[in-house]
Amino acid sequence: MPLCLSGKIIIMIKQIEITLSPFRRGYHLITHLIEQELTELPKQGLLHIFIKHSSAGLTINENADSTVRTDFESFMNELIPENHPLYMHTMEGTDDMPAHLKASLLGSSVSIPITNGRLNLGTWQGIYLCEFRNHGGNRKIVLTIIS
Repeated sequence: MPLCLSGKIIIMIKQIEITLSPFRRGYHLITHLIEQELTELPKQGLLHIFIKHSSAGLTINENADSTVRTDFESFMNELIPENHPLYMHTMEGTDDMPAHLKASLLGSSVSIPITNGRLNLGTWQGIYLCEFRNHGGNRKIVLTIIS
């Protein structure tokens, strides 16, 4: 139930920016890294996660079978190969333009409901950092809690 003050609904927003250490190219479950930053969640709300980079992405998917990560990488590399003759943006390496395209396809944010003070993910769901560069470096993530 929303808190009202003088007839106005009060929405609480908390924002945390974290920096993830470099990951190798691929799909990496980061659910545990996100949860360890969220020391206290509201009873109900929404967590919005945004990555501040154009060559990496975020997604929510299967978290139990590691072959899902391998299949993601294989399929995306087939769909968006390196060294395609149409690429003009090539000064930053052969993995750069494909990384931008892959990041645009998967997206830069995900939202997860918060229920009873916990992330309300499905039984087999996890949050993935999708690193599309061979040497992407640190990645900055913004966590916004809305309640």
